[in-house]
Amino acid sequence: MLTVSKEFHFSASHVLDRLPSAHPCARMHGHNYIVVLELSATRADLTEAGFVRDYRELDVFKKWMDDTLDHRHLNEAVGAGISPSAENLAVWIFDHWIDRFPELAAVRISETPKPWAEYRPKR
Repeated sequence: MLTVSKEFHFSASHVLDRLPSAHPCARMHGHNYIVVLELSATRADLTEAGFVRDYRELDVFKKWMDDTLDHRHLNEAVGAGISPSAENLAVWIFDHWIDRFPELAAVRISETPKPWAEYRPKR
């Protein structure tokens, strides 16, 4: 299996309103998010040029992310009923993009420099 990844950045606010009111993340706050899309393919499935997918084809994801998430309030951007934790954002992004990028293997998200959330469904 061959794997490629590309990193993207956006800034947004959110409220994790399912936490106790004394928790700092229960108040509105913001992050500078990092999103990594990981795509994978077998050697037999590489493009004629030898790519899992041409990185330039991911420009459409960057545009979507800028239009949909960047400098937005994520509680509104992701829709009602979804708590915009890093974990839920990873699933939400994966579900939105798997049809467009069938090679999508995982979505990783970081809100702050050290912790990461990753969604990698079993296939």
